[in-house]
Amino acid sequence: MAALLALASALVYGSADFCGGLATRRANAQSAVAGAQSVGLVLLLALLPWLGGPASVADLAWAAAAGAAGTLGLVLFYRALADGVMSVVAPVTALCAAAVPVLVGLALGDRLGVPAAVGIALALVAVVLVSADAGLASLGRVRPAGLGLPLAAGVGFGLFFALLAQVSSDAGLSPLIAERVTAVVLLLLVAVARRSPPRLPRAALPLVLLSGVLDIAANVLYLVATQLPGQLAVVGVLASLYPVSTVVLAQVVLRERLVPAQLAGLGAAVLAVVLITV
Repeated sequence: MAALLALASALVYGSADFCGGLATRRANAQSAVAGAQSVGLVLLLALLPWLGGPASVADLAWAAAAGAAGTLGLVLFYRALADGVMSVVAPVTALCAAAVPVLVGLALGDRLGVPAAVGIALALVAVVLVSADAGLASLGRVRPAGLGLPLAAGVGFGLFFALLAQVSSDAGLSPLIAERVTAVVLLLLVAVARRSPPRLPRAALPLVLLSGVLDIAANVLYLVATQLPGQLAVVGVLASLYPVSTVVLAQVVLRERLVPAQLAGLGAAVLAVVLITV
């Protein structure tokens, strides 16, 4: 069940990213992200009386740390996209984000069977292939000096998954309040530092709203997955397959063409899921 919920969270995370990406075509990225995060916080506060739990100080601290790591990763990711080649930045970041929970899980004592280990390795390859929207040739343009921001962004995303997984199983959704408040506050501080207050045109509001709802739904699915019996190395890597649903939605909705590397990545992702969940 934990693996299925983690996979569901990946599908919803990818859908949220797709909606967020469309929103950034109508508003600047910082405003779109801040708006989506705020929508998620409001939704969480509305659900808390029914789905909250007795979160301890430690639970809230783990969740707040996850929120800080994820937000830092997001800021660095957008900076990397602005300064580098998107077809290189995206797969490098995605690979790092997928690898961190695996490494943390193994360090904490996860023991994997051969099929699961092969599936995780295949999933890491799939994440890179699916994100390589300009083909594998684009990865040949990478320069070591340009890897710092993408790698740091990926570590931020990966730590988000690893830190949120440390929340106790009886905390309910309460820790997500700490995670989301931390994210919103940090984004507002970034806006103040840049002297660029968030502004959302009306045309972007529906997409920002949908992105915020989907993002918090994905967080809930992932948190519940980590609270069930399971291994972080498995749950984390399955949740990190989120680029797959983003790419599929772009192909279906926007009629974008998949390059051969992406098609190979989709096939690798399917096989990885089968091996991991067997």
